[in-house]
Amino acid sequence: MQALDGIRVLDLSRTLAGPFCTMLLGDMGADIIKVEQPGQGDETRKFTPPTWDGISSYYLASNRNKRSITIDLKSEEGKEIIYAFAKTADVFVENFRTGTMDHLGFGYEQLKEINPRLIYCSVSGFGRTGPEKNRAGYDLLLQGYGGLMSITGEHGGSAVKVGTSIVDMNAGMFALYGILSAIIAREKTGKGQFIDVSLLDGQVVLLNYLATSYFATGNPAGRLGTAHPSIVPYQAFDAKDGEIILAIANNRLWEKACQALGWEDLRDDPRFCTNDERVAHRQLLIGMIQERISGMNRQEIIEKLDAFGVPCGPIHTIDQVLNHPQVLDRELILEVEHPVVKNLKMPGFPVKLSDTPAQVRRHPPLLGEHTDELLLELGMEPEKIEEWREKKVIGSKPQP
Repeated sequence: MQALDGIRVLDLSRTLAGPFCTMLLGDMGADIIKVEQPGQGDETRKFTPPTWDGISSYYLASNRNKRSITIDLKSEEGKEIIYAFAKTADVFVENFRTGTMDHLGFGYEQLKEINPRLIYCSVSGFGRTGPEKNRAGYDLLLQGYGGLMSITGEHGGSAVKVGTSIVDMNAGMFALYGILSAIIAREKTGKGQFIDVSLLDGQVVLLNYLATSYFATGNPAGRLGTAHPSIVPYQAFDAKDGEIILAIANNRLWEKACQALGWEDLRDDPRFCTNDERVAHRQLLIGMIQERISGMNRQEIIEKLDAFGVPCGPIHTIDQVLNHPQVLDRELILEVEHPVVKNLKMPGFPVKLSDTPAQVRRHPPLLGEHTDELLLELGMEPEKIEEWREKKVIGSKPQP
């Protein structure tokens, strides 16, 4: 048994935020019906390079535990199919531009008439209300628009984006949070509801303490590299053989770090005795620490600080992370059987449920792989399916 067994999701989303959300729902047992355009599919299928045995690695990463059906949404027959699925679906997810779903006949008010219990989740760049509601939004754009780039990078340097698509995936997780909340609410009310999630909203919320600090002082945070605006020392330093992170988050840890590394002079210096003083004398202290760290090897520093329980560690490359014993022990790397991709691996499940754990039930589907299967489940006759295929209402046979 899985937590979301019996929950059916009609997924019209593509790219990353929506598909990431629905993959997580699928991991917990939901039946995800991925609706794609015939002959084209989710645009990430074309995000290459890199490919893995001819299939986009980007697409593979966010589309396990789904069934793919290809439908021409603009055709009357295609609309008939969507309406049929909507009658039995628990959740509908889309991330088209504002107004597109209403124009096609698949807006919330329209589908609500078909299924009042339907939970309709709309993911967009700027939200479905407000002066910017009609603008398209992508992760890179919203990293800048939402303030993230203004605090990312070295002090005095140019704008730098976060290395992964953090705004997209954050929006996907907020969408997941909204959907699960709506499922719980429906148990009490018997009714579905509309969920409006945007990349901008999610990014603004992630500003968190930086936003509150601005409201408190009127001063917006800027770029500090790996440093923290309110804690010192809490950043990366250059050891003799590479970079190392010191995460000395309070006065107790500062005293332990000084004891571990023999820095009693720094510990006893009144300019550094409290975090407030260390922040006030940030540049002086960081320079003194860097001078001392530069003559030491990372492993030496780590062993000494670990002995006193002081958080520290190296900056790992992606290959080092994915092969790290802790990551492997946590079963964070999945091996998934796939009809085309040999030895497919991908990141696993970040949430461990003791009684209803996440599972891989399906590989990332080929384009239209489950079209016939799903239409037959709706009660469509095989002859009708072939007729629709000839009319291009649905796509051709499955393809990578």
